[in-house]
Amino acid sequence: MTLNELIEHVAGVTGVGKDGVKKVLDASLTTISDKAAKGEDVALAGFGQFKVKDTPARQGRNPATGETIDIAAARKLTFSAAKALKDKMKV
Repeated sequence: MTLNELIEHVAGVTGVGKDGVKKVLDASLTTISDKAAKGEDVALAGFGQFKVKDTPARQGRNPATGETIDIAAARKLTFSAAKALKDKMKV
């Protein structure tokens, strides 16, 4: 499902215009992105949690040459589904 398909579906279900739905979705996604960039977790009850994880710097190997390289520390965003969402996905 694309963002446009999501907007159309939500507009159809709620009766709200596509422009209104788009503004709300854009604001929601921007808020989640901004919080993640600050290192904050975002929990959506019944849906799941976006967690920020810091990975330390480490050494790795270049697979082509076998040369040792330094891999910089990074920040990653992970998603953990809530129990309600996991239960809904069971077949």
